Amino acid sequence: MHSSSPIPSTPSSICIMRLSAIGDVCHAVAMVQALQRRHPQASITWVVGKVEATLLAGLPGVELVVFDKRKGWEGYKALWRTLKGRRFDVLLHMQVALRASIATLGIRARVKVGFDKARAKEGQWLFTNHRIQPQAEPHVLDGFMNFARELGVTDTSPQWQMPLSDEDLTFAEERIPQGQRTLIICPAASKGERNWLPERYAAVADHAVRHQLTVLLCGGPAPLEKLLAQEIQHYAEADVINLVGQTSLKQLLALLGRATLVLAPDTGPAHMAVTQGTPVVGLYAHSNPGRTGPYTSQPLVVSAYQGHVEAQQGKPLSAIPWGTRAKGQELMHSIEVDEVINKVDALLAQA
Repeated sequence: MHSSSPIPSTPSSICIMRLSAIGDVCHAVAMVQALQRRHPQASITWVVGKVEATLLAGLPGVELVVFDKRKGWEGYKALWRTLKGRRFDVLLHMQVALRASIATLGIRARVKVGFDKARAKEGQWLFTNHRIQPQAEPHVLDGFMNFARELGVTDTSPQWQMPLSDEDLTFAEERIPQGQRTLIICPAASKGERNWLPERYAAVADHAVRHQLTVLLCGGPAPLEKLLAQEIQHYAEADVINLVGQTSLKQLLALLGRATLVLAPDTGPAHMAVTQGTPVVGLYAHSNPGRTGPYTSQPLVVSAYQGHVEAQQGKPLSAIPWGTRAKGQELMHSIEVDEVINKVDALLAQA
């Protein structure tokens, strides 16, 4: 099924398969909106995860179809019932996980576009009949943009129009009034090993407050996220406002849009901030920030990745496969407070 099938030059219906995670979905929005600029006549249906759909709700010109992976086989059947009797010109299959490929079995499309052979892991190439062009060492967002290029998109510089209601904007304005310089710290990643140390976050928060910034802690309602926020408050000498677990994804997006800067490890809110044009100081040790770092804030990344991955692989970064992860529970400990403060100060000097 992987011989290349021709893509119509003016598709009238496009289906996107990208379920998760928050950061990747933010990258995908830029690709979808590039498609809309090139093919305004095309209807776009996006099969997306349940949590991610709450962030994307109201995306202009996009029909969202939720696939709830937690429902197991029932989730597949519900998706296929929703799309039964429909046929798309093109399916952009942008998720290599096998469960996503299985989900595409119930999506009828003339052309099913997947990753190039090197990136079509978990047998994705078995479920597609057209491949995007290979790329040497792309950021995830640039990898997604290659799907748009297959449909004739030439303007691939990312732009984002993320839908926010008046209520979301008012919520953010009440917490970050006009003219208030604010550092938002989103301290928790989905995996605890990717988190920085609470006393170090607190040291940066204290530094920001000394420079007349208000500091907000933001994040989801998971117990570990709440605990980390409480620990940061404990170590901080200055007043730090804790909003962890108290915002919807849309409210968080609105807050990130009003911040002066954001500090975060390898986590979804870093990429949400990028969609709002807010600078992000990203903290990386496990994954390659050139591949998964905040797209428009690469110079602000503080990374211990190269040293760790070179030590573990026993060769220079240039000889290590692009997506290789460094392993270990304490890799983030090698990021020092001064390194982060230097990035914050450089940014504040420009602001």
